[in-house]
Amino acid sequence: MKHVKKISLLNLSLALFCCAAFGQSVVIKPRTFTYKRPKPFSEYKKTFTITFPKVSGSSVALNKKIESSISYEKAADLNIKDELGDVQWVEEATYKVNYNKNGILDITLSVSGSGAYPSSYNRTVVVDLATGNRVRPADVFIDLAGLTVKCRRIQQAEVKRSLADIKKNEPDADDPESLFAEAKFTIENLKEFTVSDRGIAFLYDYGFPHVLQGLQPDGRYFIPWSGMKPFIRPGGLLARFVR
Repeated sequence: MKHVKKISLLNLSLALFCCAAFGQSVVIKPRTFTYKRPKPFSEYKKTFTITFPKVSGSSVALNKKIESSISYEKAADLNIKDELGDVQWVEEATYKVNYNKNGILDITLSVSGSGAYPSSYNRTVVVDLATGNRVRPADVFIDLAGLTVKCRRIQQAEVKRSLADIKKNEPDADDPESLFAEAKFTIENLKEFTVSDRGIAFLYDYGFPHVLQGLQPDGRYFIPWSGMKPFIRPGGLLARFVR
């Protein structure tokens, strides 16, 4: 009888543990598919490869919702149907999971292709694993104007360092200041950020021309949780990090 009771208590403990852990993370596995273009423009455009992040570990409905939120179509502006037709730019799309715990999924989608020259771009998406929805700045931050000013100061410091480096290492560079003429972090730029146990990094693309991308700064504005505390929405998904 005591043995049965011990087993029952063990099962109860495991059940409680599973309930507590459920929804805190998901399983992401790659599924790669090679598409064949019916009418390729050239030998190099016959196929393109997409590695999809397939989600499991939650309910079927929630898995599908998360997959939708992190899909290349929704999050990275990749239209596969168009690529099978006359667009024919993309060559490969892949992903990297940056964070997957505490009810948060943070993933970067990378898309590369070629037109006149090879190029690529990244899109980073944060998802609330309890709802499957993409996290927007207003969902988790307050005082967006103040947070924008904080990021802009970090950007200005990065631009200053980058200009100094360019002038030192590329003395023949023609008017390097013009590369940063349009660089201004705005509230709109808050939408792309990445989460870690240490803090938040907001991501910015300076949009340098292809031939000068080796000079482009990282555009990664990191703020530790201690510095983020005034900007975190109480009761929101990120509130646990600043208690």
